[in-house]
Amino acid sequence: MMAEGSALQVHAVRFGPGQELFGCLQTFVEERRLRAPFIITCVGSVTKATLRLANATATNTNEVLHLSGCFEIVSLVGTLNRDAHVHISLSDSEGRTIGGHVLGDLEVFTTAEVVIGEAVDLQFSREMDQQTGFPELVVQTPSKMGKSA
Repeated sequence: MMAEGSALQVHAVRFGPGQELFGCLQTFVEERRLRAPFIITCVGSVTKATLRLANATATNTNEVLHLSGCFEIVSLVGTLNRDAHVHISLSDSEGRTIGGHVLGDLEVFTTAEVVIGEAVDLQFSREMDQQTGFPELVVQTPSKMGKSA
């Protein structure tokens, strides 16, 4: 395990009805050239979501759920670098929750208010991990940029 510290910069943004939240977050990060962005908090609602479920593996990534209806975002967490890794929990009109790895298609219903943090002294990237079979987070400091951390 490797841990690094950093100063924090905070960005707040609100997305409106019909916007695709996951894509909008990635565009926000790219336009501002954030190198180590992550979601601090989010509240809002969506009418669609495409999630990969927890039992997916590197060789069986087909466990995908397509949701449609009105859902409250009760949690949205993850890193937002180029190969973002984001998980969401949603509740339906009866308070039942479901969650998973966000694949996209998060269509905003009324609003999505997101606070994004950036570890300004770090850079996030992803590299294939032979043990897990997935691209995993690599954290770099300025002195190690261009090298694997």
